[in-house]
Amino acid sequence: MPQKMKAVVKTKPQLGAEWQEVDIPEPKPDGVKVKVLATSICGTDVHIYEWNKWSQDRIGAKKLPQILGHEVAGEVVEVGPHCKRIKVGDYISAETHIYDPGDLQAMLGQLHIGERMKIVGVDHNGCFAEYFTLPESVCWVNDRSIPPELATVQEPMGNACYTLLGEDADVAGKSVAIYGDGPTALFAAGLARVCGLSQIFIIGMSDFALNIAKKMGADHTLNISDKSVNRLEFIRDHTGGYGTDLVLDMVGAPSAIEEGMKVIRKGGRYSAFGVPSTTPVPVDYTNGIVFRGITINGISGRKMFDTWYRVRNLLTSGRIDIKPIVTHLFELKDFAKGFEAAMGNPRQCGKAVLFPDPKELEAARKRMGIK
Repeated sequence: MPQKMKAVVKTKPQLGAEWQEVDIPEPKPDGVKVKVLATSICGTDVHIYEWNKWSQDRIGAKKLPQILGHEVAGEVVEVGPHCKRIKVGDYISAETHIYDPGDLQAMLGQLHIGERMKIVGVDHNGCFAEYFTLPESVCWVNDRSIPPELATVQEPMGNACYTLLGEDADVAGKSVAIYGDGPTALFAAGLARVCGLSQIFIIGMSDFALNIAKKMGADHTLNISDKSVNRLEFIRDHTGGYGTDLVLDMVGAPSAIEEGMKVIRKGGRYSAFGVPSTTPVPVDYTNGIVFRGITINGISGRKMFDTWYRVRNLLTSGRIDIKPIVTHLFELKDFAKGFEAAMGNPRQCGKAVLFPDPKELEAARKRMGIK
């Protein structure tokens, strides 16, 4: 095996990243080395690429240089001597929240929110590379029927699954309002359809994305730029005057949070996944939450490994088709084009997937029908 590889590296505390030759990493005794088949661009990657305030505070210039990326599908090419479950040749994706088994949360089964939890591509080098390493404990073995361009997006699809289902998965026959139209919100719309929700509203600002939401099964798409529609009245008119049983905040905008708190019915569940660009966000705590009996679920990551299991089963069964969300495919060396698409305004991109090997890219283009 060669000693060097190419990777997308954040080298400077400013906009952008560089295509560099770096050393191929070696796995720890309890880790694996993975050959990357496909990797996809997430909102977190965009934050780091832009080097906005969140990335400055969360990562900081002292940790640079660092390889970006955390959504991935790949093949295991080497395992450490302490590995027992994962074998060379396994086709895996990464649960990106690397937990410490000694954390109280981990011992209570809340692996995704441990005090000492680390994130791939944020706290250490990621997978925008030809190879990367990962602890065996967070490797998820994929079904071979799921192609790399879809297997790589199981991680954000898992975010959507957890946001929708919450802790009890009591959603069948209920109504939902989804705020945001990014890829994770679009996954949520598709999952809501296959999980039996009765009314699916999605509120966003991109006609391109809202059209994808329709393909994924949304009953009603509402563009916030359309001032002819009173969204609160519209949603209540379509839910018997009550409002929705569920609200999924996938965007974190203060205006969306305020509206979502009004759209939800008394006794409903509000899932908070979106991260506001500024904090604190004012909320009517007394009249909006307490007296209305609202349940609020904070969503960080995925419910390990429940959501991975559900997502894999839904994809292999064919009950959900997520191909409409994956709109752009690029060779990894053309990562700048991928970020340009993901950051476009107006947005004309769902999910952008990158391939280190041009042969894998061409195979994916044929499968997806994307030139």
